[in-house]
Amino acid sequence: MTSCNHSNLLLLSERKSRLRCRNCHLTITADELGDGYCPECFDAYGKKQYDFEPVEETGEGKTTYRCEDCGVKVEVD
Repeated sequence: MTSCNHSNLLLLSERKSRLRCRNCHLTITADELGDGYCPECFDAYGKKQYDFEPVEETGEGKTTYRCEDCGVKVEVD
């Protein structure tokens, strides 16, 4: 058992909504798309695939913190 009282907490960033390529099933954030086409399909097949579906998050609305002193993660409803 640790003696840390977890007084130095850092809020971990919330998960961004993600998209899944309907062709290769790569899961990626909209920010990572860049040019709007799937980078995996382009690298593998040389084709620019623009067909994505949203991926539902399973975060259940919990906020997560990490203690900067001992590294433990704390979830709060």
